[in-house]
Amino acid sequence: MPETSPGPVAPSLPPLAGQAERLIELGVHELARIPAGELRAFASAQDADGGHGDEALLAVHPERVPASALAPLLRREGKPGFVVTDMSDVDGFRPLDTIELTDAPLYVVTGVDRGDHMSNWSPEEALPALTKEERTPLLLTEGIHWVLQQPAALERGRCFMTVGSRLRKADGALDARTPAIWISNGTGRDGRERRNAPKVGWCWWGNRHTWLGFASATSRRP
Repeated sequence: MPETSPGPVAPSLPPLAGQAERLIELGVHELARIPAGELRAFASAQDADGGHGDEALLAVHPERVPASALAPLLRREGKPGFVVTDMSDVDGFRPLDTIELTDAPLYVVTGVDRGDHMSNWSPEEALPALTKEERTPLLLTEGIHWVLQQPAALERGRCFMTVGSRLRKADGALDARTPAIWISNGTGRDGRERRNAPKVGWCWWGNRHTWLGFASATSRRP
């Protein structure tokens, strides 16, 4: 395994009630067909219940709002987020078989961490290590929700993969692409106008990248 170093810690998330207001401001509740009052009530109840810790993330079920709809809501330096052109099948990336989501439209992801200590690991190396640590890798939609709530969680040289989402091919095998969220350099097919914009893309299952950690959590609670 590559050597690890703790590195900087991503900023803390706001309270769940504040996160609900952010989603309403962005219109996510309308995309998900969830009344604003229902979203506020859920977040307030979760805040009152407590026990989630400082790094709790309010998430909408990916079947309600897929990654293709969430990515353009991201902003960095006034530029909207985007999905790379060779990932037109982004919404086909679904939770790993080991990740169970209920049918509830809203849920809370606890103990969110960017996984900086795993930078320069491959997804093939990182996933079993996370499992051994009893952590669950973030889904792509969860990663986007995180950056929507805390844009500073995405930094140059400190971005992350979301290996909880994978695409299964027609023959049943997993596609070798693994989703990630990082910052565009404005090169190639991204286009110069997208330099510094938040970017949803992919990396190969067996490749390492010094600037990508592996975002994970301790649990998901409906």
